[in-house]
Amino acid sequence: MSTRFLRYFFEPNSIAVFGASEKQLSMGGQVVRNLLEAEFKGKIWAVNPKDYEQVYGIPSFTDVSALPALPDLAIICLPALSVPALIDELGRFGVKAALILSGGYVGTDTENDITETQDSQDTRSPSQRFREQVLEAARPYGIRIMGPECLGVMVPGRCLNATYAAQSVKAGKVAYIGQSGMLGNAIIDWAKGRGIGFSHLITLGESVDVMLADVIDYINRASNAQAILLHLEHIPDSRHFMTAVREASRNKLVLAIKSGRTASAQSIEMFTPGLSTRDPVYDAAFARAGVVRVDNSEELFDALETLTRMKPLRGDRLAIVSNGIGPSLLAVDKLIHHGGCLAQLEDATLERLTQALPLHWRRGNPVDLGGDAPPERFATAVELLSQDPNVDAILVVHAPTRMASSMATATALIANKSKFKRNLLTSWMGLEQAFPARHECNLAGIPTYISPEKAVKAFMHMVNYQRNQALLQETPPSLPFETSQQARQQARALVQAALTQGRVFLTHQEATQLLEAYGIQVAPSAYPQTPPQAAHMATEIAGPKALKIVHSTNCHPFVYRKHPHKLSAGLQQDLNTPEEVEHAAQRLAAKVEEKFPQSQIFGFCLQPMQRGKHSLLLNVGITRDPVFGPLIVFGIGGFKVNILIDRQVALPPLNLNLAQEMIDRSHAARLVREHSNQPEEDMRRLCQLLVKLSQICSDLPELKGLEINPLLVNRDDFFAVDVQIDLGDSAYQAIMPYPEELRETALLKDGRQIEIRPIRGEDAPALLRFHSRLSEESIRFRYFHNKADLTKRDLSLLTQINYDRQMAFIAEQVLADGSKEILGVVRVWTDPDNIRTEFSVIIRDDLQGLGLGAKLMRKMIAYCTSVGTLEMIGKVMIDNHPMRGLMEYLGFRCKYNMEEQVVDAVMPLNEPANEWQRHRLESAL
Repeated sequence: MSTRFLRYFFEPNSIAVFGASEKQLSMGGQVVRNLLEAEFKGKIWAVNPKDYEQVYGIPSFTDVSALPALPDLAIICLPALSVPALIDELGRFGVKAALILSGGYVGTDTENDITETQDSQDTRSPSQRFREQVLEAARPYGIRIMGPECLGVMVPGRCLNATYAAQSVKAGKVAYIGQSGMLGNAIIDWAKGRGIGFSHLITLGESVDVMLADVIDYINRASNAQAILLHLEHIPDSRHFMTAVREASRNKLVLAIKSGRTASAQSIEMFTPGLSTRDPVYDAAFARAGVVRVDNSEELFDALETLTRMKPLRGDRLAIVSNGIGPSLLAVDKLIHHGGCLAQLEDATLERLTQALPLHWRRGNPVDLGGDAPPERFATAVELLSQDPNVDAILVVHAPTRMASSMATATALIANKSKFKRNLLTSWMGLEQAFPARHECNLAGIPTYISPEKAVKAFMHMVNYQRNQALLQETPPSLPFETSQQARQQARALVQAALTQGRVFLTHQEATQLLEAYGIQVAPSAYPQTPPQAAHMATEIAGPKALKIVHSTNCHPFVYRKHPHKLSAGLQQDLNTPEEVEHAAQRLAAKVEEKFPQSQIFGFCLQPMQRGKHSLLLNVGITRDPVFGPLIVFGIGGFKVNILIDRQVALPPLNLNLAQEMIDRSHAARLVREHSNQPEEDMRRLCQLLVKLSQICSDLPELKGLEINPLLVNRDDFFAVDVQIDLGDSAYQAIMPYPEELRETALLKDGRQIEIRPIRGEDAPALLRFHSRLSEESIRFRYFHNKADLTKRDLSLLTQINYDRQMAFIAEQVLADGSKEILGVVRVWTDPDNIRTEFSVIIRDDLQGLGLGAKLMRKMIAYCTSVGTLEMIGKVMIDNHPMRGLMEYLGFRCKYNMEEQVVDAVMPLNEPANEWQRHRLESAL
């Protein structure tokens, strides 16, 4: 999983095509023709055992060893049976990248050939065995494999068309990365017809080695693409994917389409407890990564149209111009339905429009020009609307009339295009007259759509992207609580005790103890072991009581029967006397012995009845997805939970902002706001609860599921009534959680005690205060220029870091009033291959000379060494003498960089494990 050798796929200087011939249906021959037609600047060789002299005019050789030189890229168009042996041969020859376009391993003959030497007990599919054989052949040599069954790679800007596609595309600013060769063909054909270009067009096929995330990393770092368009069928490594796409979306617009949305399209093994379909999980992941999701292939094409034609939006306010109110209302309905905003025109704009338009116009947005509107009226209206500061984009909806054809109107808009100061979208309704208008707009680079609804949806793609970016930049408020190390240890002990006893669940009592360790309030409960003991404990509880039997079958979360009312089968309610409680316990025990004879009984749970007080029943918890790992769930609770299906999901770790956004998506949020006596307080407590569940995910990787149902919210209280927890193998989160284990305390030379810990999003206000106390010189030494203020984006980038690739440690001290302040910061940025990391460190001016800089740097050096980074580097300004002294004191090699007028500080951390890592270290910084 890295960008190792990926440049050979996208920037090769020489290519060898295996299986190339001039036969009519030769895939290799089509690849050669495409390379020649694209005017590839490097060397091209054909390889075919039939000893052709040439293939389409290029020299042909019989095998790898006969090639005149080592090719950068091998393109394989041979039957699957011969591929593993060829990969081994290429590896021994020194080739570093192989593109496997061929497939066929699922065919009968190939399957028999591949399986004839396999053990008859081998349950792997032919495709799995084929992939493993290819990887085994490649592994000793480090050769990178893309494919099999992929369409190939196009990089128009480098005259590279290494595909068997029937057409090519022109150069552009959008990178397409997909997993389906056939959809890639459709994209090419559509783009050719629209004149749309790509920086890269890549289909990965089966992704044997080079994964989607690897390519995203490469495109983000090595390409000038302004946007990335993704087509996903599956995600093999969620953390790698989330890391790559979160980083890319901070720099480029990223759109994605995910196939297999419905339950019938998903494998039965791909099941997430508590969710009827896994599609919301992808919604949550994309939103968390700042990715805009499109729903279908039509939207994918429309999104591509928007990406390539539109400038970045100033906001989300749309003005609509049409020659009839009916078509414009279709656009308004779609806009409002998808959360868009109809621009409110300024009075001055309305007056200017009144002077230019007929007297009967409606004086508002949408702007109805009338059925007799000539082309010039459209151009004038659009020009005036583009001058309104409340308008961010303009949609023209036109239906053809005798007075103004679609073509004439399109020509007028194109002629006046330079006068429009806002993004312009067009929808030419109809077919015969509309087609040439759409064609002319395409040629002029104006986004055009078949219907007003499609135009609005395309506009909303851009709006949603901006909203996602804003969410990424939100700095969360400071947490009003902090879970102690003692509480974490208590929770871990409960889990370990259950696992030691061979249990894959916690009892009700253990589950409530775990919640209480994290400060989650639970209903008062007693845990009698026998019916007589239950009767005795009932005397100490006033009012009606509820009794639940606890046995191994009902200790698992998210287990719902077909009929919701049967969920209460193990529960007896409204028990008033000790005798009623004892008899209820006997009945429940007998029922369990009859219905679940293999289930171990762990006693009973006795609680006071919680009915009344205008209670709201909510459902919160943790579940585990087979791809993205632990998830937080939230929604309406009670016995109807599996009917209402109000479960919202979010990927941990959560902060208070993300928790609030998750709650706001649910029906439960409206219930809380409408029926609570203190809605803001209840929402605040709900957000804190979700953040605590997020901490539980991070602290207890063996926790498979946790369900609080119901969580009771009423006038007087807020607590968990029932809870189930089950356990499983350790799972890691798709987004690396806050590394609590890296905290440590230290003493400075003046005797003050500090804590050194990783930074987090909630530290943004403290970081801003820290920055305000720095001198201009300290800021110049850190940023290499005077940076007086940190912007909102700066704060989000500096505090909401991806711990999988970045790390920042802060030193903070506790003040007399209990508040904390930051004294210094050290941070590193590591490349995707973990070869080299670049550091920066800054200390508050009044703390110079106390040894804080050395402590922070040693902490970071130890961390980077522990995660396997090979080398740490930094750039120090010539006149920053204290930092230069610190670098020499810590053992960095310091060398003057004449070109950049700085001192390069370098420290080796780990030895390279292979030649490629050694080569990377020896390359220029």
